[in-house]
Amino acid sequence: MSSMPVPVLEPRVSLAIMGEMERFPVRRGFCIGRNYAAHAREMGFDPDREPPFFFLKMAEAIFPVEAGVETPLPYPPGTSDYHHEVELVVALGKGGRNIPEDKAMEHVFGYAVGLDMTRRDLQGEAKKLGRPWEIGKSADASGPVGPITRAGATGFSLKGRIALSIDGATKQDATLAAMIWSIPEQIAILSQFFELKAGDLIFTGTPEGVSAVTRGQVMLGAVEGLESIRLKVV
Repeated sequence: MSSMPVPVLEPRVSLAIMGEMERFPVRRGFCIGRNYAAHAREMGFDPDREPPFFFLKMAEAIFPVEAGVETPLPYPPGTSDYHHEVELVVALGKGGRNIPEDKAMEHVFGYAVGLDMTRRDLQGEAKKLGRPWEIGKSADASGPVGPITRAGATGFSLKGRIALSIDGATKQDATLAAMIWSIPEQIAILSQFFELKAGDLIFTGTPEGVSAVTRGQVMLGAVEGLESIRLKVV
């Protein structure tokens, strides 16, 4: 009989909430693929012919980024082509099944800036072989997310600017209004396949301009009206 002790799990990942002492506990991350037409085209796909699809990012891949701090972001093993994808992240405050689209926004706790960091070489190989994407999309710390701003806060609009720069040079620059599938649509569709719950995050897609980063570079991810995130690749 094994004498190995019962594992003691680390506390659940949590995110800061702007202006509050309490933190937001993360349950899991959902990501929608190719939700900006220009990004779909730069990846070689026709957005007009594609229904929405989602993939998962493990809770352990969510990497909390605190306000006003340049945070070291580890470069993961097994890749030489690690790409940035800046995204608006939606945090759910309550869940449900088969949520009607016209009720979906009632489930939103708040919003944050996030990155869907991607081992593009491994994702590309998985695509060719018809294999799952997790090895490319769910590396440790591949989901950095900044502090959450509660829904309804002034200064934030779902038509605002989303952008990312590397060492001061702009790489991605678009507006949230360019999403193909809206946030209410994403929530409604996901709830047809999963019972959504409080603590779930939805990464809502990235605009065009994704590219590789290298160690030593500094990324600044921003969404108008939200706390930006600053990360140094190490």
